[in-house]
Amino acid sequence: MEERIFNEDFFTKLNKINLNVSMRLSKGAQGGRKSKAKGVSVEFSDFREYAPGDDFRRVDWNAYGRLDKLFIKVFMEEREGIFNFFLDKSKSMDYGKNSKKIKALQIIGALSYIALNNLDRVYINVAEDERLSLLRGGTGKKGFQMILKELESVEFGGTTKLSKAITKRKITNKGVSIIVSDFFNNEGLDSIEQGLKYLAYKKQQIVLVQILAEEEENPSLEDEVTLIDCETKEKIKLNLNYKLIEAYKKALKDFNNKLGELAVKYGGTLITVNTNKSLEEIILNDFGKKRVIY
Repeated sequence: MEERIFNEDFFTKLNKINLNVSMRLSKGAQGGRKSKAKGVSVEFSDFREYAPGDDFRRVDWNAYGRLDKLFIKVFMEEREGIFNFFLDKSKSMDYGKNSKKIKALQIIGALSYIALNNLDRVYINVAEDERLSLLRGGTGKKGFQMILKELESVEFGGTTKLSKAITKRKITNKGVSIIVSDFFNNEGLDSIEQGLKYLAYKKQQIVLVQILAEEEENPSLEDEVTLIDCETKEKIKLNLNYKLIEAYKKALKDFNNKLGELAVKYGGTLITVNTNKSLEEIILNDFGKKRVIY
């Protein structure tokens, strides 16, 4: 790709975002993910009566002195969160004065950084047609730099059958699945539903991130335009007027409402992002309110 996506401006914004996230965590927002399994981490959870075979080092001797019974301290086990990102690399994502593809890649990059900084595990899956490819990554700063390098090498083009691609991902653990797309495809929402059903079956917290260009949300009035389906190359000539634009906006609103209802049906949520929004606003406000990462 010709343009640098993860440039100095991106890292300046990322540092501000990370600072804000750290401040929110220090003020009591939930950080890390506690499992319901009982383990031996430092966070106390409960007591239970001693049973033969229990570790004597976990006996509460103060309780024994008061009650003349042996009780075991039970702690809450912290487990890493598993984040699966699914990126739609179809040609329709390569659109807009403020490009949808750049905003999509920056969002994934920023969320990956926050997740890795929280000692979580990140997998980035790229959907192309019915295929799914897993980008290389890792942990820590070195892993994050590898993720950025891989993301910047993604080339957008062709079509994507999201559901069929998503079901190619073998998921064995509970986690968060974040699908980044405009969700414009020739198969309709019925096709997308199959992928959501699969993720719900795999016990995933589902987040749909819909990326829309400003030109798509608020088209300008012109005498005549030629609409070209960037994936199928089909062309339609239209004379735009206020009535047609209002009908288009209504159709887009109806589509988004149905997409949101579909997400909720499978226990997920929809976040719609306009590419004119700043990265800070998207991560701290849109994602922060949904408690996706922190």
